[in-house]
Amino acid sequence: MGGGFWARRSAALYLAAWLMLGLMLAGLLDATSGAGLAASLLFALPLVLVYAAVCGFSAYYLCRAYPLGRKPMPAVLGVFFLTAVFAALLWCAAASGWAAWWQWLAPQSQGQGVVMSRALTAVMFGVGVLLYGMTACGHYLALEFERARGLERRELELKLLAQDAELRMLRTQIDPHFLFNSLNSISALTAIDAGAARDMTLQLAGFFRHTLGLEAHRKVTLGAEVELVERFLAIERVRFGPRLGFERQVSADAEACLLPPMILQPLVENAVKHGIGQLLEGGVVRVRAERAGSQLRLRVENDVDPEATTKVGGGIGLANVRERLLAAYGIEASVHATRVDNTFRVDLVLPADTGE
Repeated sequence: MGGGFWARRSAALYLAAWLMLGLMLAGLLDATSGAGLAASLLFALPLVLVYAAVCGFSAYYLCRAYPLGRKPMPAVLGVFFLTAVFAALLWCAAASGWAAWWQWLAPQSQGQGVVMSRALTAVMFGVGVLLYGMTACGHYLALEFERARGLERRELELKLLAQDAELRMLRTQIDPHFLFNSLNSISALTAIDAGAARDMTLQLAGFFRHTLGLEAHRKVTLGAEVELVERFLAIERVRFGPRLGFERQVSADAEACLLPPMILQPLVENAVKHGIGQLLEGGVVRVRAERAGSQLRLRVENDVDPEATTKVGGGIGLANVRERLLAAYGIEASVHATRVDNTFRVDLVLPADTGE
């Protein structure tokens, strides 16, 4: 049976509410008709439970057939009003038959039974119409809640798909020219140092095997992210030699923090390509991280040519990092790129999440 409303817990609450209504009706009959509490309970409880099933099933299918916002409101109200009147009439007819059956089963000499007077019939008819309407409202609320949960679930799925697409796009941006340069270095090494060429080939294979196994929606520790950066720089160092330096200043409490995978990779790649690669004497790439309360502060900086004009905040890699952090953390994360003298610096601030 349908989604959230007919889950076990909801169905139990629904039946409990109708049982309370049955007890109230039995008490009213006992007080007004003098039929006795036992007779009133035997008369009211079965009727109420049967009507609960009738209202529950018929109102559910009507709510499905006449969704709010898709059907004209007068048509919806008209259909439910006619159905409620018809259901209440059937309930009154069933109550009259039930009362007659109990009077036949227990003659007057054995005790006074429930008598369906006009006043009682009118009260049951009005209550029946009201209860049917309340059941329909309950179904509409449950269906709306179910729809809202479905929208949230689809939004989350789309968000995860977008993150996966961004990660795949990041790989396609990093892989081609990095692989091209690395293969050229391996080709040059084969004629000079076959062992070094073999080591670089293994490093390159390990790097790509690791990056291809990453999933955008599964975060990694900062320690693992920095190790991936070191693998990347170890491969690049074969091409640049001593011109490419690396400094790592990551506090122990920051290493355990979680962050999206390959979030530092495009920043380090930019540092090598647009910074160190443009300096004849080379330079240093620095990765620094510290935890400041509920925040994780990261910094990637590199030496740049003092005469070069570096466009602060531009580039596909930096834009990709901004978009991924915005998707993952919203306004809780920020990215700032600045140039100070002969140093280009990118600062990241995001929540310090350790998964605990």
